[in-house]
Amino acid sequence: MLLFMSALAQTRHAASSKYMSYTGLAMAGYQGWFNCEGDGADRGWTHYKKNGKFEDGNCTIDFWPEMDEYEVKYITPFKFPDGSPAYVFSSYDESTVDLHFKWMREHDIDGVFMQRFFSVLTNSKRTRHADKVLTSAIKAAKKYGVAISLMYDLGSMDDSKYTMVKEDWKHLVDDLKLTNQGDSTTYLFHNNKPLVAFWGIGFSGRETSHYSEILDIMDFVKNDPEYGGCSVHLGIPGRWRTLGSDTDGDPRLHEVIKQADVIHPWLVGRYSESTYESWRKDYIVGDVAWCKTEGISYSPTVWPGFSWHNLKENEVSDKRPRNKGKFFWSQISGAMASGAEMIYIAMFDEVDEGTAIFKCAHTVPVGKSIFVPYEAEIPSDHYLWLSGLAGKMLRGEVPFSNTIPDRLGTGIKENLIPGSEIKIITNPTNKQFQVLLPEHLDQAGYEVYSPASSLVLKGRIDNNQGNIHMNDCVSGYYILRIKAGNDTFPFRLILN
Repeated sequence: MLLFMSALAQTRHAASSKYMSYTGLAMAGYQGWFNCEGDGADRGWTHYKKNGKFEDGNCTIDFWPEMDEYEVKYITPFKFPDGSPAYVFSSYDESTVDLHFKWMREHDIDGVFMQRFFSVLTNSKRTRHADKVLTSAIKAAKKYGVAISLMYDLGSMDDSKYTMVKEDWKHLVDDLKLTNQGDSTTYLFHNNKPLVAFWGIGFSGRETSHYSEILDIMDFVKNDPEYGGCSVHLGIPGRWRTLGSDTDGDPRLHEVIKQADVIHPWLVGRYSESTYESWRKDYIVGDVAWCKTEGISYSPTVWPGFSWHNLKENEVSDKRPRNKGKFFWSQISGAMASGAEMIYIAMFDEVDEGTAIFKCAHTVPVGKSIFVPYEAEIPSDHYLWLSGLAGKMLRGEVPFSNTIPDRLGTGIKENLIPGSEIKIITNPTNKQFQVLLPEHLDQAGYEVYSPASSLVLKGRIDNNQGNIHMNDCVSGYYILRIKAGNDTFPFRLILN
């Protein structure tokens, strides 16, 4: 009788989701691990401080977040070139997570894998922080219609305590309702089942590769009558297929992979812009073919750039330059050209290793600590925009392109229209742009559009000149279209 009742037990997950498959999606990793003094988490400057301090010469972040849109911000000892104080955010604040998911929706980013480290399960303060961030993310994902999934990082797992992962999964399903938000569930499914990810299997240089433990965990999330019924996503080394140098060389890695539904090789730092094509041909093309033979979905990691100079003193700053997004786009288009049908983006918010795609600053603090600024020619949301396009290109909503797209979508190079002779003069102090028309354009109309293509301002320019006041606009990238007669002249505005 007990066996019969167990067989009929109902899963605790939603029957369906807005996102029933990872195929055709570009999903980013979301760390959510930043804390500040005074944020209520009692964790100090977590993932900011170094040597117990967060001050000039002691920090772990290489990029500085652009802070204009945050509802709650925390002052730091760092200073900008003009002497003004620099602020940062805390992931513990619900408003921070809400803003990040708002950016995802505005830029058509499909969703994120919420990272949950094994150390979270062994420390009450970390558990409290991680649960609060995840609760905020579940709420924001539902609010903005963005996909969300959970990724356990097991890289540093104590194998003697691995069953804590099972108990934690029960806690998330029961108490946070992670996989069941009713009819409006946006938790990511794959193969028609909730997708749960585990990262850190089979890597070299680690105390353990967790083979027997991960097989038991996978069996639980797949087959438990109440908490199972899930698909499994595995984060594995980049040379997994050949059992190369970033793996432990153990063939059991392949045995584990064959039990998974999706694999995502970790590729951050494995190549530079000049060597990417060689890596793609040597590894990604063969990886895709192997996975198709085994019936496993393949999600390569793509990343915008890499820098951890402040985290590791002997490392150079800007170790893998972004090149205004060209490096990032070469990986996105290369993955698709190799046959990948989904993408993992590293990472949404990781400023401490310089892989963040969210809005980062053009002007950065100065001093002993060296920060990498976004190039002046690109807007702060440039990588959010490219990430949204990646998903659209996967689904065929925009044409495939090996070349990084023109953001205006007009095929016309901004500010380089022959004969227009229109000049834009920036006054950053009062958020004002002066427009000077050539003599043959006495009058013109103008429209200003946000990154999401919403009209935010419109007006006219008379007697060859006029001012565009953007006092009520938040910092970011805007498109100015000046209309004279039958001609439209597009320009790029960056509001700092």
